[in-house]
Amino acid sequence: MIEAIADQAFAAAAQVVASGRIPGATLGIVTADGRRATRLAGLASREPSETALTPDHWFDLASLTKVIATTTMILRLADQGALDLDAPLTTAIPDLRQYDVAGAAERRLTFRDCLAHNTHLPAVEPIYTYGDDPSRLRAFILQREWRHGPPVYSDINFLLLGIAIERLTGGPLDSQPLGRGLSYGPPPGPAVATERCSWRGRVLQGEVHDENCFALGGRTGHAGLFGTVTGVLDFAGGLLDGSGASPAMLAAIRTPVTERRTCGWERRFDGWPGGDACSAETIGHTGFTGTGLWIDFARGIGWTLLTNRVHPTRHADSGIVALRAATGDAVIAGFDEYGGANAPTVRAE
Repeated sequence: MIEAIADQAFAAAAQVVASGRIPGATLGIVTADGRRATRLAGLASREPSETALTPDHWFDLASLTKVIATTTMILRLADQGALDLDAPLTTAIPDLRQYDVAGAAERRLTFRDCLAHNTHLPAVEPIYTYGDDPSRLRAFILQREWRHGPPVYSDINFLLLGIAIERLTGGPLDSQPLGRGLSYGPPPGPAVATERCSWRGRVLQGEVHDENCFALGGRTGHAGLFGTVTGVLDFAGGLLDGSGASPAMLAAIRTPVTERRTCGWERRFDGWPGGDACSAETIGHTGFTGTGLWIDFARGIGWTLLTNRVHPTRHADSGIVALRAATGDAVIAGFDEYGGANAPTVRAE
């Protein structure tokens, strides 16, 4: 009864859209045995003109780039023997902090450290304010002595991982394989609008929202990926049924590295964005533009909530935090009521 689950789980999003707090929202649900359903409501854009949201619209996935693209690429390279997750980044980027080879803390960071955000690096830095030459900005990222602090969720971790992928593969991130419905921007179809950007002086639609990613050329390890609801569900379904990742890759994204994180992904904890009803075998991630993806391996179900909550401005109370949790709890409640008997449990190899 996947359709009944979707109806029940989308009610909160439909109400928020009707209230005007978020222009548009799409919910997609997929199970390990291949059942799926989608629901949507509202607008793809309010400005410069109103456009109805459709299933074919491409969302700026923001930090879902970290898990759908970058984590997958890193783990695939590890699977192929091109890198060791516990080796330092310098095995791929020998010029990292090259003027302080003996003392730079950045030279001791491993791939696994960065995947799990278990580093001293800051959450974010306005790199785009330092120039507009992508090559020079990459050099800045590699040579900067980053301020030290306790481990936090950090875009810098994934900027470094993106550069490592470029070095190891010899090509840009968009040269790596992605599934249908997933693409670095500009997307090949109609795009959902994000913010009226004060820096770029326009409403963003079909170009990456994240300022640092834009300044670095639109394709980085932390942002830049666009996707349709079908594309995100295909990716989630591949993790649920094992067709989209090797046993070693699945083990890496499901095995705790820290209390709240695996390689790349957040793992369930009380009060997290995926809701409190899901199992301890659930991983997830969110994106600043209003996107999110969660996968409950114990139940064999995944769901994505894609919104344009920053349109036309991030400086408004969209209610996205409560909406994500309410949606997750409703998905699990619906699954337990309607669908549990028909979906297989997915176990780590």
